[in-house]
Amino acid sequence: MSHLTIYEDSKADNPTLDSRDYAVIADALSTIGVQFERWETHDPLQTGATDEDVMEAYASDIERLKSENGYQSVDVVRLWAEHPERDEFRQKFLSEHVHSDDEVRFFVEGAGMFYLHADGKVFMMLCEAGDLINVPSGAKHWFDMGPEPSFTCIRLFTRPDGWHADFTGDNIAERFPKFERPAA
Repeated sequence: MSHLTIYEDSKADNPTLDSRDYAVIADALSTIGVQFERWETHDPLQTGATDEDVMEAYASDIERLKSENGYQSVDVVRLWAEHPERDEFRQKFLSEHVHSDDEVRFFVEGAGMFYLHADGKVFMMLCEAGDLINVPSGAKHWFDMGPEPSFTCIRLFTRPDGWHADFTGDNIAERFPKFERPAA
């Protein structure tokens, strides 16, 4: 289940908000310009679904976002615990960075933690299957997929070549807990 915890950016030991309530989460994230939605599909995906199957199942929501925000390209990314480059992929996103494009992720399966740094706070947003998060361009953030990643995400971009991370050089990510997959 989606979970938002907000901390002052100077201390990660006493949250100012801790909620699993969709309305509370969406409202809190909207204050920093982050869009959060829950999606459902009428066509449950089968085991072994292809990228095309995934995009077809969510076609109406994808088209809506493309129309609303001008996204030009869409793809599906998958990572699993046995992936040979999982540690490198995890490290790539663990430092605070910004993008010149929105970072739009819809979690089809699995989970990951977005850390959003804004207004003197860190918003730790656990996204799970059914969650869409849209981190606007220029927003300081980092992402942790955990030591044993397991997720399938739909990604949308305004540019066909996707985005590029510009690292801030701030070591803030080192002061906050890493994502550990919740017990099943």
